[in-house]
Amino acid sequence: MSGEKAFATWEEAVVWLRNQPDQRRLVLDAFYDDPLVGAAERYFRSSEWQAVTAILGGRCGTALDVGAGRGIASYALARSGFAVRALEPDPSAIVGAGAIRDLAAQTQLPIRVVEEFSERLPFADATFDLVFARAVLHHTRDLEGACSEMFRVLRPGGMLISAREHVISKEADLPQFLAQHPLHHLYGGEHAFLLDRYISALTSAGFSTIDTLAPLQSPINLFPFTLETLRAAVVTKLTQKIPVAPLWRTVLGSRRVFGSLLSMAEHFDNRPGRLYSFVCHKA
Repeated sequence: MSGEKAFATWEEAVVWLRNQPDQRRLVLDAFYDDPLVGAAERYFRSSEWQAVTAILGGRCGTALDVGAGRGIASYALARSGFAVRALEPDPSAIVGAGAIRDLAAQTQLPIRVVEEFSERLPFADATFDLVFARAVLHHTRDLEGACSEMFRVLRPGGMLISAREHVISKEADLPQFLAQHPLHHLYGGEHAFLLDRYISALTSAGFSTIDTLAPLQSPINLFPFTLETLRAAVVTKLTQKIPVAPLWRTVLGSRRVFGSLLSMAEHFDNRPGRLYSFVCHKA
């Protein structure tokens, strides 16, 4: 299949993807598989959500899941003790608001669905303790407007977690990123911004503190890899070049040593579309 926007809707694209045996791994990694309850539970138990839970540090209250998709993060937030509003403009029963409503009904979790876009949040000021946005900002038509709206609806002391945002080093890298993205050709809609553009938009929105999690720094950005599976992949890659697997396993066996190597690698990581996450606080 060639060319962008091969399907009229994202639902059609996902249905097609599910029916391709060679794309099974991608479907699972993206949590597009059924039953949805199983996919949502797998996300809740993932290394990514464990890292999010550590950032939350026991917070609870009201949460807004922006661009909620099928509702996997809404499910995880509700399982973690939040009363959740799931914001999702797509009405789809497979990949949108319809799927979230069904998930909430099956699980009896406190999730309420609102069909709206992130640039136009239909909530009063200072409504939520947490705004969670997984792979949302890079899709927005108005990045600055979306960040301002997320800030507006947070209570003082509230937190925004913007997870898994695509970053490019220069604008000229965008076509390469889009060409390599495994899903962009199905429906379009993918994008990426410069790191400074994200930080500027979040700062202008009013956030007092912005913690930036680099691509190799957090399991949030590594998923579907964990540190352990990434280390195994690196050992395999090195063994293909220099076939002494026991040596590589020994050298990289220490979690601290491997973590230090990843920290060094950050300085040379210029992959178009690499993932960053942002943890932002409202004073």
